[in-house]
Amino acid sequence: MSAAGCSALWLAFVLLLALALALALALSPPLAKAGGFSCSPGARPVVFNFGDSNSDTGGIAAAKGRHIALPEGRAFFHHPTGRFCDGRLIIDFLCESLNISYLSPYLKVKEFLFFKDRSLELINQGQETPIDAEGFQNALYTIDIGQNDINALLSNLPYDQVVAKFPPILAEIKYAVQMQILYDNGSRNFWIHGTGALGCLPQKLSIPRKNYSDLDQNGCLKTYNRAAVAFNAALGSLCDQLNVELKNATVVYTDLFAIKYDLVASHAKYGFDRPLMTCCGYGGPPYNYDLRRSCQSPNATVCTDGSKFVSWDGVHLTEAANAVAAAAILSSAYSRPKIKFDQFCKA
Repeated sequence: MSAAGCSALWLAFVLLLALALALALALSPPLAKAGGFSCSPGARPVVFNFGDSNSDTGGIAAAKGRHIALPEGRAFFHHPTGRFCDGRLIIDFLCESLNISYLSPYLKVKEFLFFKDRSLELINQGQETPIDAEGFQNALYTIDIGQNDINALLSNLPYDQVVAKFPPILAEIKYAVQMQILYDNGSRNFWIHGTGALGCLPQKLSIPRKNYSDLDQNGCLKTYNRAAVAFNAALGSLCDQLNVELKNATVVYTDLFAIKYDLVASHAKYGFDRPLMTCCGYGGPPYNYDLRRSCQSPNATVCTDGSKFVSWDGVHLTEAANAVAAAAILSSAYSRPKIKFDQFCKA
């Protein structure tokens, strides 16, 4: 499994799970109660994250025994952490907003189910555990998927056939959320991210093309972005449906396409000089991306200042871009329903 992609239907089959326990319990007062989200004074946020490499805090490296070296992690951690980034991911900034520790990676969903079952078993025996039954129910389950799945499809199929693959993918997601692992196991609070602006990835832009007719005014590929928008529209509708069908549950859908496309379209506003060029890659301008030579290749070139770049390795964002994206998520302006990210906790 490469940094550029992972197996399709990641959520349903090879979930990366991370658990965060609050070490500093500073949660701002809740807004008006909405749906299943609730908070009480002195409450402790609990977050479980399911996602692909965009929110992987080290699961792929652990599962595959993959050695990840510098420059990964150079901007913040100053050493590799298993993240495909020069520093923090979007999920890291979201955790910071709750004053909780960064997420620790687990390998697969079965580890989550074992952890939960074992915790409840110990509670029944009168022992203390990091999370109790109410904690599992009140926790926020974040789901960040789609980019690798749609990316892989677009690499091998024409647009119409890619769109035709959306219904079964969405059906798998619905089954995973509603029946297979989450809701039927007591989960009630879900925060689901759509896919990003795939047509703005240097990985895709570096593919040879006959002409420039598929490029939009910002230099992104219209076909890839059209597929991302179509997928997100279907995913958003699915989230609306789940909000109706799942009793006492809240499902928040966040449009990451709009957020990530704005990183390119409004790059100057955020201080980015090279919105379509990879910071860590090979080949030089305009994209500095070569499919055969990743950021981890010995002859890869690395930019001096990652804060001037949107893309870290051609697929994943730099820490600077992740910070902007996280701020947009926290604003709730791109979410439906418009619920603040901190409007949940462990009672």
